Amino acid sequence: MELVAAGLLAFFAIGYFVLGGADIGLGALLPFLGRTPAERRLVITGIAPVFLGNEVWLVATAGVLVGAFPDLEGKLLTEHFPAVVALLLGWVVRDAGLWLRHQFDRRAWQGLCDTAVTLGSWTVALAWGWVFSGLLTGAANPIIGVAVALLFAVHGLAFAALRLSGRSRERAAWLSGPLTEFRMFVLTAAVMALLCFAVGFRLPLVDSAADPATLKLLVPTLLVITPVLVLAQVWMWRLFRHRAERPMYL
Repeated sequence: MELVAAGLLAFFAIGYFVLGGADIGLGALLPFLGRTPAERRLVITGIAPVFLGNEVWLVATAGVLVGAFPDLEGKLLTEHFPAVVALLLGWVVRDAGLWLRHQFDRRAWQGLCDTAVTLGSWTVALAWGWVFSGLLTGAANPIIGVAVALLFAVHGLAFAALRLSGRSRERAAWLSGPLTEFRMFVLTAAVMALLCFAVGFRLPLVDSAADPATLKLLVPTLLVITPVLVLAQVWMWRLFRHRAERPMYL
């Protein structure tokens, strides 16, 4: 049961960093990809339909961690508390910018919300870099932290090349080089997944698992819920698979 729980934790975490990492990186590059108000609105359109669905993976990851590995959850929260606080603050600021942007049709207000999206996205990316550097090296390492944040940005560029259109897409497409845009996204997603595996192998998952009775109840429940989550994600991404051609949503 411990190995199955660890596998589920890895599955949800990789899902978050591959899918959620894409829209975090896209938000971080909002000023680069959107040079005019209309272009920035288009970039927001690229984020809007998927960001809440992507965050479900993070909620699922946290749920598995708390339920199946409570000792590890407490240790991680204690050792990386400042980074977790920064992560939550960045998450709130970013989502507030996305949700509130359409409330007032004024350039100053929308500019403020765009700044919140950008700063919040970079805060989330850097906070994850902070956490990952601590887990990989035993102490916060600024170089690794910044490298992880830049990986989010590169992954966001690859996502933008798939998701956006017009000049915003052209600015993102240079990353692909000789590769197709889809292959570039797969490549950056694979690097994200490998990073998750590298961190996961540093965690004492089996030794910190919950008692057998808890796992016996929790793991079968997760095995039932997981296909539903996957099908919902597939449906959502298929529904919004087309490029963002004009400003919509938020």
